Amino acid sequence: MEKIFITATIWLFLAMFSTILANHFRISIALVEICIGVAAGAVFYGFGKPDMLGTNQEWVKFLASSGAILLTFLAGAELDPQILRVKLKEVSVIGLIGFFAPFFGCAALAYYVLGWDIRASLLSGVALSTTSMAVVYAVMLETGLNNTEFGKGVLGACFVNDLGTVIALGLLFAPFTYKTFIFVIVCSAFLILLPYLTHLITRLYAYKTAAVRTKWVLLTLFGLGALALWSDTEPVLPAYIAGMALAGTTAKDVVWIRRLRTLTVGFLTPFYFIRAGTLVSLMSLIKSSPVIFFVLFGGKVFSKIFGLFPFIRLFRKGYREQWYYTLLMSTGLTFGTISALFGFTKGIITQQQYSFLVFSVIASAVIPTIIANAAFLPHHLIPKEPTEELEMIGLGKPVQPEPEEEGLDEE
Repeated sequence: MEKIFITATIWLFLAMFSTILANHFRISIALVEICIGVAAGAVFYGFGKPDMLGTNQEWVKFLASSGAILLTFLAGAELDPQILRVKLKEVSVIGLIGFFAPFFGCAALAYYVLGWDIRASLLSGVALSTTSMAVVYAVMLETGLNNTEFGKGVLGACFVNDLGTVIALGLLFAPFTYKTFIFVIVCSAFLILLPYLTHLITRLYAYKTAAVRTKWVLLTLFGLGALALWSDTEPVLPAYIAGMALAGTTAKDVVWIRRLRTLTVGFLTPFYFIRAGTLVSLMSLIKSSPVIFFVLFGGKVFSKIFGLFPFIRLFRKGYREQWYYTLLMSTGLTFGTISALFGFTKGIITQQQYSFLVFSVIASAVIPTIIANAAFLPHHLIPKEPTEELEMIGLGKPVQPEPEEEGLDEE
């Protein structure tokens, strides 16, 4: 137990250090945590203590996975069904182009330029086709754009993009067995009933029993996640759909969703983002040819930009909005690393290929977002009233806590 507490202290120190850096440099906390993870992994490896971080310990992986699941759920919960209906054409067109352009572009580069076999090339196309919902949502929170129609449109396009990635990964590589059929049937039935069950539990027990909705949401997400892993599917997919199913319900209770957000961003997501950084081995990449990295990274970013920008111009008229939208859609992290790890564990790609893919995915999460926030942030769309998330990174004035009615708990 002592070793666990020491390891947790190291991780939370890195999280605090990342928060301070993000505050001073006005950079997304998610991106800083990834970079700190890469640096920490290199430092501990250089001192011959790679196990000190405990990156592959089960409890660390559990907290990291929980952070990804809850962040994905919150991203889905932020999607306004009414705005999605209005923006159906926009999110569908941009999301599909955002998937197909890098999928075909990166697969062709891997096959014809790098000389990878067809399965490894297709896997690289899948891994580099993603848009990072985790990074985009974290940026939306920090700028307050998650509360605008622009931000919700970006999140909707991200969902369509990543849905295409998940479907492609399943169709091309995942085994279709009776487990897959059971997963689809059970998830579909439960997610249809989820809004009704949540409303019933809220009506009967909310404001009477401590944190009953939070416990219900966690029970739902972990249960669906367990079923997804049993069926060889990733648990973030049902989490996102569950968030969308409850979008109408969660939007009515700002205080509750803010507290769930605090749990997620304050404790769980640092484990996810920092761990993603520690998985990159800088030494192995330095010793290998850097040309492979530039081909993969350049293929992803440029295929995204040249594929998306002409279509984004059809829906957004502002120059800053167009480039900000395009660059955020060029990011990748969650499903990219998931796809790369899937390919490595299934023997589709080698360890070296995996390292290049993961490093390219992480670079795509960092570089386009830094450029977008530094040069193209649409300040005119950011809400004038500072939010709690802005205050957390020092971009707004502190928000006074809302008074709660006497006798009510945190619900």
